[in-house]
Amino acid sequence: MIGMGAGDDAGAYALGDGRALVQTVDIFTPIVDSPVEWGRIAAVNALSDVYAMGAEPLTALQYLGWPRDKLALTAASEVIEGGMGAMAEAGCTVVGGHSIASPEPAFGFAVTGVVSEDRLISNAGARVGDALVLTKPLGIGIVTTALKRGKCPPGLAAEAVGLMTSLNREAGAALGEHGASAATDVTGFGLLGHLREMLEASGVGAEIVYEQVPVLDGALELLEAGMWAGGSQRNLESVLPLVSTELGDDAVAILADAQTSGGLLAALAPAGVDGYLRSAPGAVVVGSIVGEPGIRVR
Repeated sequence: MIGMGAGDDAGAYALGDGRALVQTVDIFTPIVDSPVEWGRIAAVNALSDVYAMGAEPLTALQYLGWPRDKLALTAASEVIEGGMGAMAEAGCTVVGGHSIASPEPAFGFAVTGVVSEDRLISNAGARVGDALVLTKPLGIGIVTTALKRGKCPPGLAAEAVGLMTSLNREAGAALGEHGASAATDVTGFGLLGHLREMLEASGVGAEIVYEQVPVLDGALELLEAGMWAGGSQRNLESVLPLVSTELGDDAVAILADAQTSGGLLAALAPAGVDGYLRSAPGAVVVGSIVGEPGIRVR
């Protein structure tokens, strides 16, 4: 149903009984110092692709790459503990996995979920007049960059970790309940990058209201202080040709911030918005789908 080349969050395969398998894989290197927190973030991040398709995760396979000569195996056990805890909370059974010796640590999961075919959500169905809803604030990439440089206030770091380790389960389940037209999770390409994928797949444009976009308190100050990752800069350069705004490039930089385990971005018909906002914790309307191509930020 959805495969390679579609640019979607996961693949979807029809089982022939009205249901579809949804499959994804996500692996990355450490972004926090705590092994347990990194393991949990990796699991939550992988699960989000399944939730973005409106599916329920069923099983997962775990992957671990570990530099045995550089890092203690006890730390690897803590990483696995964090990942298994998040999977258990999601009701997703880890059925196996694979580990290898690696020059640097890497951890992640391949996740399989299931959804009724009529409730499968892709990134290609956004319609003119839909509202755009975001379920987690931006700024995670800025915070993790500051963490790596030893310049992040502890309270802000804890808030960001709390977001990254929070499942998108309710937000994903609410997509089908409230008739979402399209959805994606906001991760490495930032809000603008993932929105662009949705718009190109749907053949529409979007308007973002800057003041309505939720941002972690303190993230903009860190951005002004230079806590800006190279990946986020590439995100901004890639999407700027499609963006029109009178706010200036610096003002919209936060919208290109590369997220890890960010929220869901959903397009919903006006009739479904209020119900979705009640069902998805932290969800905020940040803009709308329009007919004119490109992204306008006002």
